[in-house]
Amino acid sequence: MKHLLISLAVISCYACTKPTEKVSLFNGKDLTGWDTYIGPNYDTARKKFDSIPGTGLNNDPAKVFSVVEIDGAPAIRVSGEKFGGMSTTEEFSNYHLTLQFKWGEAKYAPKLDAKRDSGLLYHAVGDHGADGGFWMRSQECQIQEGDTGDYWGVAGGAFDVPVSKAGESFVYDQFGKLTSFAENSEAGRHATKSPDSENPSGEWNTLELYCYGDTAVHVVNGVVTMKLFKSRQVDAGGETPLKKGKIQIQSEGAEVYYKNLEIEKIASMPALN
Repeated sequence: MKHLLISLAVISCYACTKPTEKVSLFNGKDLTGWDTYIGPNYDTARKKFDSIPGTGLNNDPAKVFSVVEIDGAPAIRVSGEKFGGMSTTEEFSNYHLTLQFKWGEAKYAPKLDAKRDSGLLYHAVGDHGADGGFWMRSQECQIQEGDTGDYWGVAGGAFDVPVSKAGESFVYDQFGKLTSFAENSEAGRHATKSPDSENPSGEWNTLELYCYGDTAVHVVNGVVTMKLFKSRQVDAGGETPLKKGKIQIQSEGAEVYYKNLEIEKIASMPALN
């Protein structure tokens, strides 16, 4: 009986919530509920990442992930100085996630001359560092200047997306051809969002993610930018469903701030246009 009571006591807040009841993933004070992971350093002289692992799990001496106050409210600052990610300690499925993000000024090698980049990884499973030594296997809703809402399959993540071909790119089109996106697929692992609804750099953006069963929807500032179907993971030629996992936020060479991270359970996928 004692063990049963202990088990019941540690059931997560999210698991206990009813549909439409929001739970905050950020307490405004510290990174409770999150793990951090720092991958290999970038060697600017050799212009490549080290083969030596980085500081790893929950060892962040450079304070890549920290809590600050910006615009009069607490936020998570991702410095971008080291490549890695912060991930929830808990796994989630069937949910609506909302967050706000805003680009900072700092940029770091090897992306000094590139677009500011981060990313929202979802259904993250398995080992830290599975992708390039930095991120978990997952599905990515891209957060990058001008490209927020794109899809990337990370370390074996795969989705089917309706798209039309535009030059060499596959662009989301709700009436387009349903196409498989994965590392080993003919189309590759990247699908471009449509339309572009990101605010100018320096302004806050609201990003929403809906996940129900094996379906997901990316929403940027209230605009649906992509609908994705048949979430799965690929291993040695085989495929298995990928319907739940952790939520991970990338540090990828650019300073970015996150706030108002909230999640709520959903009982079905809402009608989104």
